Amino acid sequence: MSENIEKKDILILGIETSCDETAAAVIKNGREILSNVIYSQIDLHTLYGGVVPEIASRKHIDKINQVIEEALKQANTELKDLDAIAVTYGPGLVGALLVGVAEAKAIAFGANLPLVGVHHIEGHICANFLASAELEPPFMCLVVSGGHTHLVNVKDYGEYEILGRTFDDAAGEAFDKVARAIGLGYPGGPKIDKVSCEGNPEAIHFPRAKVGDSGYDFSFSGLKSAVLNYLNSAEMKGEEVNRADVAASFQQAVVDVLVGNSMDAVEKYQAKKFAIAGGVASNKHLRAAFEEACKNRGVEFFLPLPILCTDNAAMIGCAGYYEFMKGVRSGYDLNAVPNLRLGER
Repeated sequence: MSENIEKKDILILGIETSCDETAAAVIKNGREILSNVIYSQIDLHTLYGGVVPEIASRKHIDKINQVIEEALKQANTELKDLDAIAVTYGPGLVGALLVGVAEAKAIAFGANLPLVGVHHIEGHICANFLASAELEPPFMCLVVSGGHTHLVNVKDYGEYEILGRTFDDAAGEAFDKVARAIGLGYPGGPKIDKVSCEGNPEAIHFPRAKVGDSGYDFSFSGLKSAVLNYLNSAEMKGEEVNRADVAASFQQAVVDVLVGNSMDAVEKYQAKKFAIAGGVASNKHLRAAFEEACKNRGVEFFLPLPILCTDNAAMIGCAGYYEFMKGVRSGYDLNAVPNLRLGER
């Protein structure tokens, strides 16, 4: 078995199929991207206004071999050159996850390579290592995407403390639902980000939710309902709705809560470094707000390029590298765990 971790270069093949991106990447020594291939199903799911799990799973089956072959080709790498296979096994859509897990197990068995199961959120956090060579733990990270909103204290490689999470909708999910309500369609995040540039973020006051006594947890269901109530009220009164103002005001409410809770945690834990990750982390307004908030507090701010914010396999290869170097190995009984919690194995 190829487990000589004292050799100069460690090559990890990462595989990601947790939702609607079929992705494969080859990562060198945890930090260098040799290839990062992503097949996005977004155009297909746009027809239905959101991700259809069954369709996503079937499309993963159609594309996964092709995507992996292309990743190896772009990296000028063969299976015999690899040291391990890393794959997302949760959380995510169970059918989609199963495709990637089955593929990874088959390759690992056929090529006699170690298998490393990776947590999807850990992958998003590790995207920052690919974007910033100087970043090392400890630091604080906000993972904010269509399915997740987690505020995480990154104590070390593979060691995480969840400080806060959403109690209902993830931030990205709220973006999608509000975008649909105001007629922007799917995917909502980029469309709200764009149209909000034409609106006034102070035109409409939407609530900023606090969850009980927790200073770091999130809730976006009430905000989403407030937007829907505003739209319904305007329709009943026959009032014209300024879509850009609604988008900008909604977005500002989300940004205020994300930044506010995160900076409260930064101050309490005296964090010196802060990072963001996940699909919503590519939102221009959110990035600018965090950059300013961190600068005002003398905190180093890290953020991945937009291509590393979306679901991708480079981040899985990076996370897999650090798990591999710690001696983590998964058996052929590795299964998809759709509700896997960060820190569980």
